Amino acid sequence: MADTIRILVATDNHVGAHERHPIRSDDSWRSFHEIMCLAKEREVDMVLLAGDLFHDNVPSRKSMYKVMQSIRQNCLGPRPCELEMLGDNCEHFDPYFGHVNYEDPDINVSIPVFSIHGNHDDPSGEGHFSALDILSVSGLINYFGRASNSDEIDVKPVLIQKGITKLALYGLSNVRDERLWHTFRDGKVRFYQPGIQPKDWFQLVCVHQNHVPHTGTSYLPENFLPQFLDLVIWGHEHDCRIEPQYNPEMDFKVIQPGSSIATSLSVGETIPKHVTILSITGREFKSEPIRLKSVRPFVYRDIVLAEDKAAVKIGKQDNHRTKLTQYLMSIVDEMIDEANKQWQEAHPGRVEDDLPEDELEEEDRIKRLKERAPLIRLRVEVSMPSGLDKFQVENPQRFSHRFHDRVANTNDLVQFYQKKRNAQSTRQIRDTEADQEIMAKFTQGEEIKVGELVKEFLDAQSLTILPQNLFGESVVQYVDKGNKHAMESFVTESLANQIKELAMEAQFAKGKLKIKKNAASLKPKPPDWNSDFDGSWEDHPGALIRSDEEDGNSDNHSENGDDDDNSDGAPKRGAKTARARGRGGRRGAASSRGTTTRGRKRAVASASSEEEPFDNDVVMLDDDDSDDNHANIIDDDEESDSQALFFPSANSSAPKKKNNTRTTSSATRSNGTGGAKSKSTRLTSAATAGAATKRSAAKPATTSEAILN
Repeated sequence: MADTIRILVATDNHVGAHERHPIRSDDSWRSFHEIMCLAKEREVDMVLLAGDLFHDNVPSRKSMYKVMQSIRQNCLGPRPCELEMLGDNCEHFDPYFGHVNYEDPDINVSIPVFSIHGNHDDPSGEGHFSALDILSVSGLINYFGRASNSDEIDVKPVLIQKGITKLALYGLSNVRDERLWHTFRDGKVRFYQPGIQPKDWFQLVCVHQNHVPHTGTSYLPENFLPQFLDLVIWGHEHDCRIEPQYNPEMDFKVIQPGSSIATSLSVGETIPKHVTILSITGREFKSEPIRLKSVRPFVYRDIVLAEDKAAVKIGKQDNHRTKLTQYLMSIVDEMIDEANKQWQEAHPGRVEDDLPEDELEEEDRIKRLKERAPLIRLRVEVSMPSGLDKFQVENPQRFSHRFHDRVANTNDLVQFYQKKRNAQSTRQIRDTEADQEIMAKFTQGEEIKVGELVKEFLDAQSLTILPQNLFGESVVQYVDKGNKHAMESFVTESLANQIKELAMEAQFAKGKLKIKKNAASLKPKPPDWNSDFDGSWEDHPGALIRSDEEDGNSDNHSENGDDDDNSDGAPKRGAKTARARGRGGRRGAASSRGTTTRGRKRAVASASSEEEPFDNDVVMLDDDDSDDNHANIIDDDEESDSQALFFPSANSSAPKKKNNTRTTSSATRSNGTGGAKSKSTRLTSAATAGAATKRSAAKPATTSEAILN
């Protein structure tokens, strides 16, 4: 073993995937921890990761903590590393340190981890840093294969030697597929070979690109890679093809380990997950696949109801939804049994798995569910044989929730779809035209901002459920501020508001919510009013009692007492004139009511000292005094109308505020028997002071002194 380099190879760990899911939250880091434990148990020389260690570009603290904890627990230790680094390492690793982590005198690394980045954890943001840079600067991994310029890429190997075995390790981190395809086509990707005895080196490369051609240029063809390579470790593809595949054209082998966790419910994820241990001796290697035991079993099935005899027989019946649902439930039961068998095959000899669930405690039952509940995906084509109609099926979420205590994906267990038609819908045509129109606007622009781009798209395609302005703000928060949950929170809140409004409308339609009219806000109907001829008295504009009229009448009754006969004419005349001379009608009256005591005293003092004549016994407040308190102005009429839509207005039971625009009826009693009583009353009314000054011109000082005191 002195001349054999043993490498544990894994890729696409996606730590942090589904970490907010109530059942699958720990799946990703549990699988990664199993891989690190395998490296320690098998005593490998190094670990090689081919990209996408993290699922998010900015991983959560929990994800970062779990990765650092597992690497430190399994890869650091007193066992010496027998690998020898050759050549200059500054161009491969962090230039500040300039060496691999196991050569650092301050860190005891027994199993070094080498990793490239993928499309999920690629560098971004200010400084162009990746999450792998954090792990690298902390001394836990060796981050290599980073392409600083995607237009011209130089791929230089990391030279490693153990005994007589020499390894040239190349790394090509993820580059956008179309750009990398053109860069290869233009001959601007250069692979460098060792300068000394190149035929004695085992040359291995890690890539993280599309392996399957989705379009003509959105993948990396194998024949683009140089022929001198011995082995290619292919990341990014989640299909597990752990056995080496020989390419006769290029004369090298390809291993595609696949992901260690199912990030999507697709067919490729159903293949059992593996890692492999490469044993390299000279120019030869052996591969030892190891199946991961912590991965949740996944069963996928695709059926066409039109080709299923039992389903077609059920579909010929009227109202066949219930029977068809029972038939599909039986298929799901078979899939769950198949998944449980897969789990038992991966965990032979576990006694606790043989216990039935009814004998388990509640805590143990929940633990078993979170650990071994399978992933089930039933994809059903519901088109009828004629193609003109479809089978009657249940709501997919309601159907999925029937198995909430038996599966891990309780929301998307089943997927119903219809056969695609060749004709393009009107909505698709309209959206395509809108996209072309929008992109044409940005063709001449030097800079495109995300907020403007989203606004243009939303203006061309209006939304009906989600608010457009908040939608654009959420996108900006997600892109510019790095708030990855902005869109999720926006959609959740918007849907909650829509549901609340629909519920209130439904209650209003059923008569459970009614607009309650306030009887106290209407004047008494005149005895000569004919409703058949004149209409409803409640709908007449003169039936509504204005706030200043209510306040004036209530104040007059409370202050005048037995002198109502003397004040019948003056209060009405004064209140009416105040409305006419106020600023803006109702708003002027509201401004007068909202003035504070300090402003009223200033107005009273100026009115009594200047002794100017007043029209209709009214004192108008200064603009400065009313503007200072403009923020406290509330229109009682408008407030009661708006609040009475779904619940009784608070103004119907609350006491009325006193009107500051008073008449002279109470002020004329300042020299009579009610003088002592009116002193305290005059302190709250500037209009009363003005009226008293006009009618008692012989004693202006006494009136002003009484008011100020």
